[in-house]
Amino acid sequence: MRLALAKWTLGPLLLAQGRRVRRDTPVLPEPAGPREGEAGEGAPLSLLIAGDSAGAGVGAATQDEALAGRLVAILGARYRVQWRIAASTGATTASALRDLARREPFAADAVVTSLGVNDVTGEVGVARFLARQARLRALLRERFGARLILVSGLPPMHLFPALPQPLRWYLGARARELDRALAAVLPDGQGAEFLPFEGALDAPHMAADGFHPGPAVYEAWAEAAARRIVAAFARS
Repeated sequence: MRLALAKWTLGPLLLAQGRRVRRDTPVLPEPAGPREGEAGEGAPLSLLIAGDSAGAGVGAATQDEALAGRLVAILGARYRVQWRIAASTGATTASALRDLARREPFAADAVVTSLGVNDVTGEVGVARFLARQARLRALLRERFGARLILVSGLPPMHLFPALPQPLRWYLGARARELDRALAAVLPDGQGAEFLPFEGALDAPHMAADGFHPGPAVYEAWAEAAARRIVAAFARS
């Protein structure tokens, strides 16, 4: 109710600020480097990173510094990791569903998702967001054989330097709303777990656009995901 009232009363200002942010914020490319490969030594493990620009590594100079690269580097000490990125700038949960449904099936023992920010900016409501997330998890199990799905929490958008007030407050509140709703339905008893956001989002730790993670945030995210993956597959 509070957010609906804020949207109604601040709507014109929020709209104007959103247009200004889109106009003035530099568009960073997805980082250079391979988007699939094999690395490490040990038992085989297939890994998929699925989602949006953060999943694709925007904010890092190369894939080695991004989520996939850091996660493969950590897991490679224990596993022979066959990894792949299925993430793209601007992706929402709905578009990620469409993208994965079009891909040829491949094995993915563990999946890390990165979705939600574009659902926030696209004004996707809680019920619709949760329904789409549930369909995504079902697709990952049925089409790709995912045994563990780490659903990354939404970042604290109220800390994004690129966003002016009150837009920063409004999007931050919407991000918290979706994040809490997602955490409340996980684990789902079918191998999906909630992975809370890790890392500092002050200006020194973010990318130059003030909107994406920098390498230190990707490192913290990868370390948290790796701990959960190692623990899950040690039990299996």
